[in-house]
Amino acid sequence: MNRVHAAAEKSIKNVVVVRKPFVIPGFLVNAVECSMRYKNRPDLGLILSEDSSGSPCVAVFTKNVFTAAPVEVSKNHLERSNGIVKAVLVNAGIANACTGKAGIKNAEESCKIIAERLGVSHEAVVVASTGVIGPHIDTKKIGKHAVSLVRGLREDKWDIFARAIMTTDTVPKFAYGEIETDIGKICIGGVAKGSGMIAPNMATMLAFVCANVYVEPSLLQPTFKEIVDETFNCISVDGDTSTNDMVVLLTRGSGCSEKINGAHSKEFDAFKALLYKVCEDLARQIVEDGEGATKFVEIRVEGASSRDDARKIAKCIAESPLVKTAFFGCDANWGRIVAAAGRAGINFDPYGVSLFFDDLCVFKEGIPLLDDSTEKKAAEIFRKNSFVVTLKLQEGNSWARVWTCDLSHGYVDINASYRT
Repeated sequence: MNRVHAAAEKSIKNVVVVRKPFVIPGFLVNAVECSMRYKNRPDLGLILSEDSSGSPCVAVFTKNVFTAAPVEVSKNHLERSNGIVKAVLVNAGIANACTGKAGIKNAEESCKIIAERLGVSHEAVVVASTGVIGPHIDTKKIGKHAVSLVRGLREDKWDIFARAIMTTDTVPKFAYGEIETDIGKICIGGVAKGSGMIAPNMATMLAFVCANVYVEPSLLQPTFKEIVDETFNCISVDGDTSTNDMVVLLTRGSGCSEKINGAHSKEFDAFKALLYKVCEDLARQIVEDGEGATKFVEIRVEGASSRDDARKIAKCIAESPLVKTAFFGCDANWGRIVAAAGRAGINFDPYGVSLFFDDLCVFKEGIPLLDDSTEKKAAEIFRKNSFVVTLKLQEGNSWARVWTCDLSHGYVDINASYRT
């Protein structure tokens, strides 16, 4: 990210992002059980902008060629509404992906059902789905529960909404932070789902973030894309990218009193820094809750000739099954890590490479450090629930990081029977 103003950076340092339900002025939420796939739990959620004219909305979507129907419909609606929306509708259990023209029609119909209840254009509704690829959503069930979904909207129901969007997640994921500025308090909160089929370049995940301030729409998309690239696109559980990935940001409408209009203001820098911290925390939570995961590992690559090179190497290490199983087995196998780095397709001098587990150097300038003391200390680090693997090159000054987890028996158990 670009550095923020010194004053804003100083003020954001002490901001604590909390992982609990929150309230964002200007937004209402709710979730209900519609039993499209799951029983005895909420699985249909709604976010509503209270601003009469709607809220500026930007989103980043999957780059998978098999784009799910809700992604296609949401892209279309954002374009047609000039990025101003009233509501976001989400269902869990059925992805509505690889469903052809019928899937597009059903996604559109679900938007129309909610729009009719809200008295707005259906193009002012963004839709998201997550779950099994292939089956069609049941719009009749959405219609049946639309009244209770809308009537139950409250500002303090982010907890039930976060639970409603879960699939294989073991816990709901929240992140909230606030900061005082000259225009008043900026509040940003978000929820996310994601546990498996997670890889950089948008993962199998949904995330919804709201802010209580108006931000000039022309500033939102590039800012949000940059932040998503540095947070949600820096995670990997299993290297798979889904059909339904979507990260959505909603801010207050232009009628609210707290406005950010300038790209070079302290308030915008504070907003951007706080948004980054919220997205970063949500991204970390997804990896921490990776399917079957027992360890959270940060892969850092430093001294690369470009950021892109550093990220490609870090991603190759983070997604290596051999590396990830070594994490699970507490085997400080440096050989698997340097081998993964070497096959990333990036040219570098192997005799300029050093490898660290936390602060412990285990491989220096192309040569392993094989003494018993180093091996023992490395094994102790790998037994921790969280640690950092740093690969240092001597090619330049660029760096990148990817957050990943181990690959355990639990991952196989979950995914071997996901549809059954």
